[in-house]
Amino acid sequence: MSNASLRGPYILEAKRKPADLANFIRSDIEDFPSLILESGAVLFRGFDVRSAEDFQRFLDAIGGIPIDYTYKSTPRTRVSGNVFTATEYPSQLEIPLHCENSYQKTWPMWISLCCLKRAAQGGQTPIADMRRVTVAIAPEILERFANRGVKYIRHYRPYVDLSWQDVFHTNDRDEVARFCEVNGIEYHWLDRETLRTEQTCQGVADHPITGEKVFFNQAHLFHVSSLESRAAMDMISVFGRDRLPRDAKFGDDSEIARSDLETIRGTLASAAVDIEWQEGDVALLDNMQFAHGRRSYRGERRVLAALLNPYSPSRSIRQVAHL
Repeated sequence: MSNASLRGPYILEAKRKPADLANFIRSDIEDFPSLILESGAVLFRGFDVRSAEDFQRFLDAIGGIPIDYTYKSTPRTRVSGNVFTATEYPSQLEIPLHCENSYQKTWPMWISLCCLKRAAQGGQTPIADMRRVTVAIAPEILERFANRGVKYIRHYRPYVDLSWQDVFHTNDRDEVARFCEVNGIEYHWLDRETLRTEQTCQGVADHPITGEKVFFNQAHLFHVSSLESRAAMDMISVFGRDRLPRDAKFGDDSEIARSDLETIRGTLASAAVDIEWQEGDVALLDNMQFAHGRRSYRGERRVLAALLNPYSPSRSIRQVAHL
């Protein structure tokens, strides 16, 4: 499959330099939500964006409702306000394509990324059109995910993966309990330091504006098969199959076939189009229309991220432009 045939970001480039991105949004774009809805992914290039403050001004200009990274699954650092670093994984590792927070019942409709420092080598952000991915997944696989949902199982231990304090933004076990109860997360303290959580979420979701059904979950990231075979075996040997730091099953507790997950990973990869970052680039994605990831890289790389416009199909959170 040629990448030339794939849907990529719509590029808006500054006609003159220096150009202020926030002012461009306010003065040159009449209907910003429609632009994002129609294109699914927009890349702003050649504007004078040099700092987190410049990125924040862009976020203010587009009028999105910011979201915190509570109940996160990857390490990030808050830069200011609701601007964070992109996922802080080792540079030699790739981050698989995924839709942000699709392992939750509430997710952002928009995700924005800002490149302040381009890597010396690699570090592209691949994106994949979820319309294309969904159509390409075999109907019987899609039906299993749609009908059964995905159960995410996490174990929080000291010095292994993310701590519960970091994930829930608190040191108070009662605050953790309140968050879990509000969000439909089952929780059990296995001992003083070990917390187990389970939450069943959607496997497929309807876009709230277009009405399109899209594959929307992170089973392929949480399942132990996301690790290399040797690493997966070591993890199971240390913790046991039912006590892994993170894992995924279907919502009815049946196992997800590794072959199905490999098919999903391959389908996402075949639909990928790389954003080749230039310093000062800002991208905005419709999080249900496009998945994103990260290529491995060398050298220093600084990309910031922000989540916007929370949406939940089963609750009263519907802060989506034009909904």
